[in-house]
Parts: sequence; C-alpha cells; structure tokens
Amino acid sequence: MKKTDISVALYLLAAFVFLIIPMPSLLLDILLAFNIALSMVILFNTIFTKDVLSMSSFPTILLFTSIFRISLNVSGTKLILNTGDPGNVIQTFGEFVGGGSLVIGIIVFVILLIVQFLVINKGTERVSEVTARFTLDAMPGKQMAIDADLNAGAITDEEAKQRRQKIQDESSFFGSMDGATKYVKGDATASLLITVINLVAGTVTGVMAGMEAMDAFNKYAILTMGNGLVSQIPSLLISLATGILVTKLSKEADVSDVLVKQLFSIPKVLYMVGGSMIFLGVATTLNFLLFTAYGLIFIFAGRSIDKLIEVEAIEEEVSSEEADASEIRRPENVVSLLHVDAIELEFGYGIIPLADTNQGGDLLDRVVLIRRQLALELGTIVPMIRLRDNIQLNPNQYIIKIKGIQVSEGEILFDHYMAINPGYVEEEITGIPTIEPSFNLPALWITESQRERAESLGYTVVDPPSIIATHLTEVIKNHLHELLTRQDVQNLVNNIQESNQTLVNELVPKLLSIGEIQKVLQNLLREMISIRDLVTIFETLADYAPTTRDTDILTEYVRQGLKRAITAKYFPANEMTNVVTLDPKVEQEIMNSVKQTEQGAYLTLDPETTKKIMDSVQEQVRKLEELGKNPIVLTSPIVRMYFKKLTEDYFADLIVISFNEIDNNVELQSVGMVTV
Repeated sequence: MKKTDISVALYLLAAFVFLIIPMPSLLLDILLAFNIALSMVILFNTIFTKDVLSMSSFPTILLFTSIFRISLNVSGTKLILNTGDPGNVIQTFGEFVGGGSLVIGIIVFVILLIVQFLVINKGTERVSEVTARFTLDAMPGKQMAIDADLNAGAITDEEAKQRRQKIQDESSFFGSMDGATKYVKGDATASLLITVINLVAGTVTGVMAGMEAMDAFNKYAILTMGNGLVSQIPSLLISLATGILVTKLSKEADVSDVLVKQLFSIPKVLYMVGGSMIFLGVATTLNFLLFTAYGLIFIFAGRSIDKLIEVEAIEEEVSSEEADASEIRRPENVVSLLHVDAIELEFGYGIIPLADTNQGGDLLDRVVLIRRQLALELGTIVPMIRLRDNIQLNPNQYIIKIKGIQVSEGEILFDHYMAINPGYVEEEITGIPTIEPSFNLPALWITESQRERAESLGYTVVDPPSIIATHLTEVIKNHLHELLTRQDVQNLVNNIQESNQTLVNELVPKLLSIGEIQKVLQNLLREMISIRDLVTIFETLADYAPTTRDTDILTEYVRQGLKRAITAKYFPANEMTNVVTLDPKVEQEIMNSVKQTEQGAYLTLDPETTKKIMDSVQEQVRKLEELGKNPIVLTSPIVRMYFKKLTEDYFADLIVISFNEIDNNVELQSVGMVTV
C-alpha cells in the first residue's frame, strides 16, 4: 500500500473517529492548526494553478475537508460542554478576534457568516451552475472545431483524441463542481447551527454548575465564538478557493496520488503557507512552538520539492540532449513517411482564405458536410479528407489526390462567381470563359456586381467554396469503391451485428469472407448504388452464396434485391421515363463471347463488333441527352454486367439496368435500340 493511500485513509478515518471519541485539548489544537494550514494550501493552489483540470480532484477535496472540519467542530463542542477548556486555539480565537469585547466578537462572527453565506457561497454556487451549463452547451462546437482541425491536417489523430478527452474532462469537472458547492454551503449552515447550540447549551451547563447566568454566558459565548471562528475561517478560505477555481477559464488516476500531488507540488505555495504559520505563532498568542513548527515544516517541504523539481529539470534536459544525439546517430526512421492519406485536397495560397475560419472561410465545414452527405447517400464512411496548402501550385489552383496520386484539378478566381448556362438562357452576359470542373460544362467567371443580373437571366451562379466542394464530392463518388477497405467492411459488419446476430453469423465467414463481401460492395459503389441497406444486401448474399461465390454474379443478385432503391434513384414516381433498350441480337452476341475462367468471366468480342456497338450506344445516348434525360440502357439480367463492363471505358456515366431491377409500376418509353 502506498504512503498516499495510507495518508488519505487516515485523514478520512480520523474524521469519523473524532465524531465519536473525545479528544484531549492538545490534540484538538494540533488538528485545528493543521486544518487552517490545509485550507491555506487549497486556497493558494487554486490561485496559482494554470488550468482547472490541474485541480480535477477539487470536488473530492471539498467533501473530505468538509467532513473533517465538522468532526473538529463537534470535538470542540464536546470539550466546551464537558470541561470548559477546549484548548489554546479555540480560546485564543474567541478572545483575540473580539479584542476582549464580547459584543465585538459576536459582531465579527456574524459578519464572517454573512460574507460567507451571501457573498462567497451564493456567488460560487451560481457561477458553478452557469459554468456547468455553458460548458455542456459548448461541447458540440468544440468537438466540431477539433474535427475541422483534424480534417485540415492541422492536428494528428492522437492530438484530436487528447483534445476530445480534455473537453469531456472539463464537462465532468464543472458538472461535479456544480454539486460540490452544496457541500460548502451545507458546511457553513451546519457551523452556524452548532454555534447556536453551543451558546445555549453552554450557558445552561454553566448555570447548572453554579455559575451566574451572565458569567456563564460570557464564558461560553467566547468559547463558542472561538470554536465557530476556528471552523468558519478555514471554511471561508475553502469557499474562496472554490470561487476562484470555478471562475477560471480529469485524467483517470489514483485518487490518493492526485490529491497529494496536486496539493503539495508547488514550492512557492508551501513557502507562503510556512511563512503565514510562523507569523501567526509570533504575532498572536497562539501556541508559538506549534505554529512555528508547522511553518518550518512547510518551508522545509517546499525547499525539498524545489530541489526535486530542479533535479528533474536537469535530468529532463540531459535526457532530451541524449535523445537528440541518439536520434542523430541512429538510422533515419522512414516508417512515418510511408503513410498515404486516402483523400487529399491541396490548394494554392490564394485559396487559403476559403479554408481559414478566422477570415470567414467555411471550406472546412463543407468538408465535414461532404462526409455526412455521402454517408447518407451511399451508406459508407468516407475516410478523413486532408486539406493542405501547397506553395508549388498556382495561387488559385487546387488539386485532388486519391491515395497520394492526383486524379483531378481545378482553378478558381477567389473574388468571382461562376455562372453556368443550364441550356435555356437567351441573353448572354460578359465574363471570363472557363470550364466547370465537376462536370466539364462551359461557364463564365463574373464579378459580384454581375451576380444578381446573371441569376435573373437564368444562369446558375455558384460561389468558389461551392465549386470546390461539389468537385470534391464528385471525385470521391467516382473513387469511393477504391477507398472501401476490408477494415471498413468489417466496421460495417460490426455496426449491424448486434441487431442482426443470426444473419451475420450465417454469412461471415461460413459462406463469404470479408474480402468477398468487399468486392460485392465495391461493385455496387462503382455504379453509385447505395450500400446503406446492408441487411437486405447480406440477406441476399446469404440466399445465393451457397450456390455461387462469383462476386460479379452475387452483385447482380444483390442489385435485384435492391430494386426498390434503384427504381427510386433513376425512375421518378408518376413520370414516364425515356430509356434505350438492347437488341436481342446484340445480347446474344455478347453472351456468345463470354469466356469463363478461374479468375472470372471476360469478353472476347472482336474489335470491329465492339466499335459498331459503341457507335450505336453513342447515337442512342445522344437522343436521350437531347431530351435532357439520363443515359439509361435496359438489358436482360444475364447480360447487364457484361454490357456494363464493355461500355464503362467508353461511357463513364452510362447507366445500365436490367429489367429485374425495376419495380413493376414504373412507366418506361423506349426512344431507341442499340443494334449492330
């Protein structure tokens, strides 16, 4: 058992023992002096501590000191009523504070009570309540700020974790302080009641012992005030310390270690307490030897801790120098350089104001919203997006990287807006010609003064942050299947496992491995099909995995299981949808060219036939685009995946759907057929 454990245990045990067992007046003097010194230690610690969390054990300290102070008050009461001699400290406080006048002593005592009750306790209680409420209300904003810094690459994951822990500790601390202030208020109330009882009971005791009523009142009034003051003054100091702490802007640890370390770790606090105790012993009629001894002990302890801190500082400096030398001598550690961020957005210095919240930029907030939007739309968690400035880029240029490789770029004019003609604008406006980066549409850069007129003419006007956010969203969508890792799939499985234990146990790993499920989910994301309904996906896989483990075929079954979601995505309700169909001869031609191998199926169409099919597809897609419709091609279920593979290198946005993936109530109109 550690010394700190024993110290704290004895402190608490003594408080309960003194409530029951009478103590001699000399022992009471020693403990009352110790209580005064301890209250000073607490007060000076709250003054000099730099952070409230450095005194995270303060609510516990309040409880411990309150019960100890009450036990001393009760012990003093016993001595007053039993012997009339409670010791030097209580007698001195009763006589010295009043200056020999009973009236003055009573007035001073009442003033101290009023100050503690109406000023310090009431104010501290209110501040604690308000601080706890505002700290709790501020938590979401602080956590969002941490997420924004993490997304921007300004802090590491470990630093973000530490900051979140600190926010939680602050919330817990101020919540505890809100309740702990009731201890201080209750302690003061109890002291007042004990004082009144002492005065009445002491007077009655003196009269019964044969004393004159006035003599008994004078004697016991002085002793009662002394007992009340020697308890009330430490209580007042701790109340003041509480107010100081909660008006300033916990780690998990052993409570005894925290209490002792936090109270006796600042040398100048111990110097001040030691000097104060010696002054009380010299300048008053308090026990000179006792208070001087306490003062010297605190000064000696402060000096010892000061030396210990100096030694630790020298050792730390030497260790730091040795570590630096060792770092220089040892081979370079390049492991940290191997990490590749999944998604990066790098921009020139001209775009920095868009990402700087101090300059009103909201790009960081938009990045957070992008991850939320894609999670809702496609059902998977997008990896952290790193934002970095790059002085090697043009001032207004930005690039988007996937797994460290640039996949797209764009350029904006910081103080301009982009005006895009949706196709029906009759009157054109003047501007700087450009290309919208997300969909490669022709556009114009216009000034702030032209914005209102452009909108009135029918142009779609977009601000620079929205341009970057939209471009980033589209790039992530197009590469989301690459970003889905096995660990991500495992996390998705874990997320639904609690409520679907039977399904998950049947599927993984008995029927399919995590890697095979990953391939199915990647196939869906490649064609922008949401995987949010994981239960339906897993139910379908569990149904068909016993007959085939071909992930492409399983994907087709899953798509048919998600027909309602696919229908809602591509076919508006109560509307006729224009589509293109596939000639049965073309379907037969494709099926005849499919070759099955152990690595999967592939097409062996000759180049001439492939070119004819692609030319026909291009012609039919043009018809749909002229009608302003999505390029949708309907095929039979068995052909769909092969036709999609055939066309994806030529038409990235082509939507290929089989008849089994459409609800029966959808109205379709064919505007053409892909033929050879």
